Amino acid sequence: MLKTLKKWWRYLGAKLGADFESRADPKIQLEQAITEAQEQHRRLKEQAANVIANQKTTEMQLNAKIEELGKVNSNARQAVLMADESAKKDDTTKAIEYTQAAEAFANRIISLEAEIESLKAIALQAAGASDQAKAAVSQNSAALQKKLAEKQKLLSQLDQAKMQEQLNVTMASLSETVGQDVPTMDEVRSKIESRYAKASARAELEGSGVEAKMLEVEHAAVNLEAQARLEQIRSQLGIATAPTTEPATEPATATSPATEPATEAPPAT
Repeated sequence: MLKTLKKWWRYLGAKLGADFESRADPKIQLEQAITEAQEQHRRLKEQAANVIANQKTTEMQLNAKIEELGKVNSNARQAVLMADESAKKDDTTKAIEYTQAAEAFANRIISLEAEIESLKAIALQAAGASDQAKAAVSQNSAALQKKLAEKQKLLSQLDQAKMQEQLNVTMASLSETVGQDVPTMDEVRSKIESRYAKASARAELEGSGVEAKMLEVEHAAVNLEAQARLEQIRSQLGIATAPTTEPATEPATATSPATEPATEAPPAT
């Protein structure tokens, strides 16, 4: 029973995950991915800053110890000189006191030298860690910039995909029925072509009837009457009749007797 419940739980989780992925907006998911990458880069920079700060602190401590060592060395030499002068003056008490002070300075020198060697090792490790942290931040920054550029490219591709999907829907609506109240282009084209064919058929039938021929005859009679009236007006005005469009007849080929050349008279005998 428990094994079956586990299977159902896993199946339900996988189904919910698949439903979420299918319904999730890619643009929002892309923003989430970029935001997460930026947050990781911010945390990396904070860690790198802590490493570099540790290096700086170690370097400051080392410099302080080195400076203190210089002062203690100077004090130890001064104590040795003062103890020697007191011994030359047979001032045994002061000579002993200065000698003890010189020994104390010497012990401090030994301690400082040990601390300095330890700080040098720590500072060397901190410098290496600092260099690695800087390199990691630089590499991650370059990767983040690459992701940002890829984000713009993906957003552009997403917009193009949405536009293409909308165009596909629009083109499909031109050839497919999209609803009872919305005719398609094919339906509208068929209706227009049908009306045009009917109108052309009626016009052809009307033109071939007796009434159409009668109208043609009446129109021709009106034209003849108009031509006669124009001839009458020209005659009254003394204007020659307008030339017709028919080609003129060719002149006769026979020559007139008047145009024939005269024959020469015979010579006198």
